[in-house]
Amino acid sequence: MNWLNDVLQNDPDPTETREWVESLKAVLDADGPERAHQLLQNMVELTRRSGAHLPFAPTTEYINTIPTHLEPRMPGDSQLEWRIRSIIRWNAMAMVVRANRKPGDLGGHIASFASSATLYDVGFNHFWRAPSKDHPGDLLYVQGHSSPGIYARSFLEGRFNESQLDHFRMEVDGRGISSYPHPWLMPDYWQTPTVSMGLGPIAAIYQARNWKYLEARGLIPKTDRKVWCFLGDGETDEPESLGAISVAGREGLDNLVFVINCNLQRLDGPVRGNGKIIQELEGGFRGAGWNVIKLVWGSYWDPLLAKDKDGMLRKLMMETVDGEYQNCKAFGGAYTRENFFGKYPETANLVANLSDEDVWRLNRGGHDPHKVFAAYDRAMNTKGQPTVILAKTVKGYGMGSAGEALNPTHQTKKLDDEAVRAFRDRFKIPVSDDQLKDGQVPFYHPGDKSDEVNYLKERRSKLGGYLPQRRRKASEALKAPKLEVFDRLLKSSGERTISTTMAFVQALGIVLRDKQVAPRVVPIVADEARTFGMEGMFRQLGIYAPQGQKYKPVDRDQLMYYREDAAGQVLEEGITEAGAFASWMAAATSYSTNDLQMLPFYIYYSMFGFQRIGDAAWQAADMRARGFLLGATAGRTTLNGEGLQHEDGHSHLLAGAIPNCRSYDPTFGFEVTVILQHGMQRMLEEQIDEYYYITLMNENYTHPDMPEGAAEGIIKGMYLLKDAGKPKKGEHRVQLLGSGTILREAIAAAELLDKDFGVTADIWSCPSFTELRRDGLDAARHNRLNPEAKHKRKPYITGLLEGRQGPAIAATDYVYAYADQVRAFVPMDYTVLGTDGFGRSDTRANLRRHFEVDRFYIAHAAIDALAKAGKMTAKDVSRAIKLYKLETDKPNPVTV
Repeated sequence: MNWLNDVLQNDPDPTETREWVESLKAVLDADGPERAHQLLQNMVELTRRSGAHLPFAPTTEYINTIPTHLEPRMPGDSQLEWRIRSIIRWNAMAMVVRANRKPGDLGGHIASFASSATLYDVGFNHFWRAPSKDHPGDLLYVQGHSSPGIYARSFLEGRFNESQLDHFRMEVDGRGISSYPHPWLMPDYWQTPTVSMGLGPIAAIYQARNWKYLEARGLIPKTDRKVWCFLGDGETDEPESLGAISVAGREGLDNLVFVINCNLQRLDGPVRGNGKIIQELEGGFRGAGWNVIKLVWGSYWDPLLAKDKDGMLRKLMMETVDGEYQNCKAFGGAYTRENFFGKYPETANLVANLSDEDVWRLNRGGHDPHKVFAAYDRAMNTKGQPTVILAKTVKGYGMGSAGEALNPTHQTKKLDDEAVRAFRDRFKIPVSDDQLKDGQVPFYHPGDKSDEVNYLKERRSKLGGYLPQRRRKASEALKAPKLEVFDRLLKSSGERTISTTMAFVQALGIVLRDKQVAPRVVPIVADEARTFGMEGMFRQLGIYAPQGQKYKPVDRDQLMYYREDAAGQVLEEGITEAGAFASWMAAATSYSTNDLQMLPFYIYYSMFGFQRIGDAAWQAADMRARGFLLGATAGRTTLNGEGLQHEDGHSHLLAGAIPNCRSYDPTFGFEVTVILQHGMQRMLEEQIDEYYYITLMNENYTHPDMPEGAAEGIIKGMYLLKDAGKPKKGEHRVQLLGSGTILREAIAAAELLDKDFGVTADIWSCPSFTELRRDGLDAARHNRLNPEAKHKRKPYITGLLEGRQGPAIAATDYVYAYADQVRAFVPMDYTVLGTDGFGRSDTRANLRRHFEVDRFYIAHAAIDALAKAGKMTAKDVSRAIKLYKLETDKPNPVTV
């Protein structure tokens, strides 16, 4: 224990310290590290109880967590696995190089998979179960930039042919395979989308949590299946990567494993050039309650560490920063001998008998299959905690001077002929120089009957089949409640005033009485259930809490108290829109991951939806999610009193950009109900891969009966709410369109026009300008591509308005562009009013006046449109301005 001498130099009582250390060593020798750890824990507890503040460091030495003598023996044929891994490396490299020797600059990445090939190979060969009759299967979140390596393995398995590999990143004509994991583009293959970076980790956490939730509710059996999430050390800088790790630790998600590929480099350079990313991550994860496994050094380091009796090598490892570790791999053995080992005489002596080649060959833990196996085995058998494996690797491993451990490695897409030959030689690929002539980089397959392929298939057979693989549809469809079940919500509310938020809550209550669908409902809120009037579900359904409720809630004497339950149905996620959405996404894809259809409803402030988690909303689309998003207190003027950051005027534009998201802005309870029932039928019965965004308001008003035959128009986006009848001779007529709460302003504007100007109005409810636009664009495209067709396709909105008299005026609580997107399909003069500009705090009436979308501005816009059409005069317009007290000199709300 020569290291102890350094420690004792500044010790106030070195004799006592030495006795304590020697006593602990005796316990280690006799009873092992577990007993020693238990004793230390007891001493720490005693010290703390005595009043001492002991902020022990949450990090350990810069060595492997699992000591050599505790490593389990890896089964299988290690030499054969090395050959398989080498072939996969070659084909992954060939895919990218071939793609970038073609015209078009298709891009691609070599270095990420090069550094992580062993991490994937060991998992595929020994740990990751596919869905089968015996096991539900594990779920993989593959690091996006490593996709070529996954394709290369599937090529050996016979799942892809050479032509598909040769069309990597060439998908337009249907022959290629996607750049990254995209279930939308490869629905039978990729399980989860992981690009953009950072989205995979948070989704994986809530996916693992969702499995615990479903098990607790008895909807799926308890098993040992796991979520495996791969990410890079540079990716951990994304807030989503680490932002929810405390959830996993707090809830003891032992079905979750993070594998962080610590190649010490991000896209432009070192992750922590002046620090140590592995140490930093160790502290963060351990503090969050994770089981941390450091996989730093490979087996070639074991003899050196065994000879490190004075601890100087361990000291040197701790002192060396990541930027210098990168240099050691980039500049070779001689550099490493001089600049790393040469720092101390003791460490220089450790490698004195090694050649420079031997020094350079000292491997990192993430490239040693035996060490990786030990780490994975420990993760598989850890109970009560999630596990993170911090695997140290070399970025661009095997690329040599073309990119191994160099700063530009991530962007390397092209290797010259010399680099390709060096790669071939290093991994002993049987490709001749003749086959590499003229810039050719052939794929290599050893043959379907080869030892390599037989071994690979045998390993996967024992693990249930091939991965990745994805289930497109649940084996059993669910029957959605019929529209008639919601009959009372289709009728007038009489004199009772309610909001569309409450209409939704009432509709959800009816769904929760459906024996088949009710157990599959997942209500999700981000700490706003009381705002939305959903607190009744706390007692009715219970809030999911893995450990139940260990306290008496402060509101226990109330009817709707805060009830937590180990089998609770409501997911009350706290103040985390990203986490709540990830939770929604896990439930929304349960049909695929669990063969169990779930129906998630996530209700939130609309401003904090697509704007805040827009990238994740695209991730959900890619993942073919099915469920409802409810953007409550929506619109720029509905949420009176809250101010700029709470007022949403653009979420429908953001939602409308996502192809399989169907968005609606209903005004009345019957519209909400029709949309919900239609969505349930599409997603549960027909199993269509789409999800629904419905904006809701907290403004209370009376709701009329649903007009006869309106259901179809509600879904298509527009229906006639009030027909003013056949126009009389000399009568002026306008068409008023609206959605959300502003439709009611249009209704009021119609009364003003009739009373003050004798102008009549047909009133149209437009629950979805987005659906109208999509229909119009589809019709226009069809007509362009079928110029000689006998019957031209007519946009739905065009067919409704054709033959109607007068200009059309549309007003919504959203920016102009929302209603303006159908302009090309409106067969008459069209005026749009919207709420462009910054929101602000005030009453609804003042906000609508400020944004110029209230009844008075709508009526004025109608008079102005009629004047422009020559049916009224400028004096009429001026009279409207004066009559309705419009401020002509007030600033434009767009600019203030």
